[in-house]
Amino acid sequence: MSNPENINNTYNIARERYAELDVNTDDVLQQMNKVAISMHCWQADDVTGFENPDGQLSGGIQATGNFPGKAVTIEQAKQDYEKAMSLLPGKQRLNLHAIYGDFREGKADRDEIGTKQFQSWVEWAKEQQIGLDFNCTLFSHPKADSGYTLSHNDQSIRDFWIEHVKRCREISEYIGKELNSRCIHNIWIPDGSKDLTVNRFKHRALLKESLDKIMDDKRDPAMMADAVEAKLFGIGLEAYTVGSHEFYLSYAVARKMMLCLDIGHFHPTEQVSDKVSAVFQFIPELLFHVTRPIRWDSDHVVTLSDEVRALFEEIVWADKLDKVNIGLDFFDASINRIGAYVTGVRAAQKALMLALLNPTDKLREYDESGRYFERLALFEEAKTMPFSAVWDRYCLENGVPTGADYIGEIHQYEKKVLSKR
Repeated sequence: MSNPENINNTYNIARERYAELDVNTDDVLQQMNKVAISMHCWQADDVTGFENPDGQLSGGIQATGNFPGKAVTIEQAKQDYEKAMSLLPGKQRLNLHAIYGDFREGKADRDEIGTKQFQSWVEWAKEQQIGLDFNCTLFSHPKADSGYTLSHNDQSIRDFWIEHVKRCREISEYIGKELNSRCIHNIWIPDGSKDLTVNRFKHRALLKESLDKIMDDKRDPAMMADAVEAKLFGIGLEAYTVGSHEFYLSYAVARKMMLCLDIGHFHPTEQVSDKVSAVFQFIPELLFHVTRPIRWDSDHVVTLSDEVRALFEEIVWADKLDKVNIGLDFFDASINRIGAYVTGVRAAQKALMLALLNPTDKLREYDESGRYFERLALFEEAKTMPFSAVWDRYCLENGVPTGADYIGEIHQYEKKVLSKR
């Protein structure tokens, strides 16, 4: 177990070191407490949901591994979320998919769901004093098996999914009002083609038409906000995806709505961090899905990678921390799922803290005065500053395990809870 006295002593030394670079670590700790990261519900149960727990994943969604202890009921999932949150500093939210509704009183198809299926989630969120975000679910359903939903050639199929998304927006507004915390509703669809098609234009025109019908159903922007999420391609949809980055970027600008940038949804050579300053010129607020692609969109547990660090640096340097919404998006069934949550959220929080601890004012001074050697040198020196001492102090102030101490806590939870499922 870490010694609180040692943590405080090393923090005081680190505070002095950072002060030499005109960085106030006490201010950084206060800023960290203002940023909520939205945990994705689907890590606990491998994206199965509770609509049809025995159903098969489809639409480019895949969770690999069979580590014991998967949550199979709402109660188990909530128990896992609570355990993960108890080991995390700062604020969290929970991001729900529509298939995670409470269907214990009877199943409702996607075009029939309503606020009733999410009342128990709202009550739980009130108890936990957290906010909820939401996603419509346009995959793992017979009416999505063709590879098309909102851009389907069949009007009746499109109408089914249009109604589903409209209901999800209604649910999002209800969640926002009940919790007095705006609910972010994200739209991602798996539409596309495995091989070449002559109908790209047609399907994108149909998607625009469907989205227009959905968005014309007005909702209170103070209680819910929509985002659209692009993807380069999906498993089984390698030729193209209808909802490309160009399509959704254009739609978000035209509709004055939020764009979701998922780190894993672009070409491996693209830097999503570089898109931040560009997109913010035209869209006032963004949603980010933070994940770790290996080779491509494999959705591994987030680590403190160069791209994750760069993403948060660009957000901080653009002074847009109050205009971003951060959610995680990975599903690894090969390891302890609660351990995956805690490791992933902490990695994102560390990336944010490192960005805030950068000597940004001094770097900007060097940049704007053309002192590029000094700028480069300071970038390098900042990499070896005593960041871990500030991180440990942050955990200590929030009453959660410091350093690697959370590993033992998760081992105990696995022994007492997960191993008995």
